[in-house]
Amino acid sequence: MDVSQEQSSGVIKEGFLVKRGHIVTNWKTRWFVLQPDKLLYYKYESGKKEARPRGKIPLTGCKVTCPCLEYENRPMVIKLQTPSSVEYFLEASSREDRDMWASHIIDAIHTLSPGESCNMGSDNAPLDLNNVNLSQVIDSMRDIRTGIRLVNHSEQGNSFKKCFTGSALIDWLVSKNLVLTRFEAVTLASTLLDESLVKPLGVKSSEAIRNGDLAEQFLDDSTALYTFSEMYKRRGSVKNEIALSAVELSGKVVKQGYLLKQGHKRKNWKVRLFVLRAEPDYLHYYDPSKEENRPAGGFPIRGCLVSALEDNGVPTGVKGNVQGNLFKIITQNDVHYFIQATSKGDRQEWIAAIKQLA
Repeated sequence: MDVSQEQSSGVIKEGFLVKRGHIVTNWKTRWFVLQPDKLLYYKYESGKKEARPRGKIPLTGCKVTCPCLEYENRPMVIKLQTPSSVEYFLEASSREDRDMWASHIIDAIHTLSPGESCNMGSDNAPLDLNNVNLSQVIDSMRDIRTGIRLVNHSEQGNSFKKCFTGSALIDWLVSKNLVLTRFEAVTLASTLLDESLVKPLGVKSSEAIRNGDLAEQFLDDSTALYTFSEMYKRRGSVKNEIALSAVELSGKVVKQGYLLKQGHKRKNWKVRLFVLRAEPDYLHYYDPSKEENRPAGGFPIRGCLVSALEDNGVPTGVKGNVQGNLFKIITQNDVHYFIQATSKGDRQEWIAAIKQLA
């Protein structure tokens, strides 16, 4: 999506992030533009970015926390704290996108204030992996206030209590500065597995155990499930209708990101988090302003037709003053979805990924 001429110079990164409000603490999707000294955010209306920013965050003296673990259901959140202690919570569409935003913001802050420290994670000194006390790590993980959160998850029709995902543990280890990198965090987590302090749950994490390389036994994955060894609990198969939904959501995530979707009835444009999965092949979309991690809609990809729409003029069936980068998906049931990507390159990537499964 094109940036206005006055903002065209000095743009480091731009894209959708979900921002928590300051007064009314609800979550709203905004278009963010990172410049060398500030972060601007805009509202989207009728499929188009407004000309004037809704807000500006000066970066001088800011501190970044990534990953930020203050929101149990929002693991992709970055916290940005200003020198006056104003906190901004910004949610990205994926772990990769979150870390890229955080890295670019930290680089900008370092450039503005070279002498200041601004790290991804907490301010505690990192531990030497060769001298890690695994019992202390487990005790820290169990801490009621600052430990890893235990929640309920489903995998392939089975429901598991009091567990955590692989990526959640890696985020936690990095945020506590128990390790310096995600690679070290995976190695430490694999050691916890090897010492039977942490146990895999479900098919995906159990299969990874068979890998001979210790550093690859633990999966930095948001769909791989784990728990403390003595807390292993498993319920039987859930009801058929819930199991069907769980099967839909059990596929491997091929691509995910924020896209604009036109409504079927009101024809208004809303930002949604789209997740494309394979085996089974489904495309689901989520309302990023909602706390619950349940799809707002979705459909099987097999047999779908997907095509780019011309950027000159408004195609038939499209409402609003959209900014281009449109594409259309027609399902096997002849339901038409009009979607707007964030750039021509993003549109091309989505179309290629969908066609590969269709």
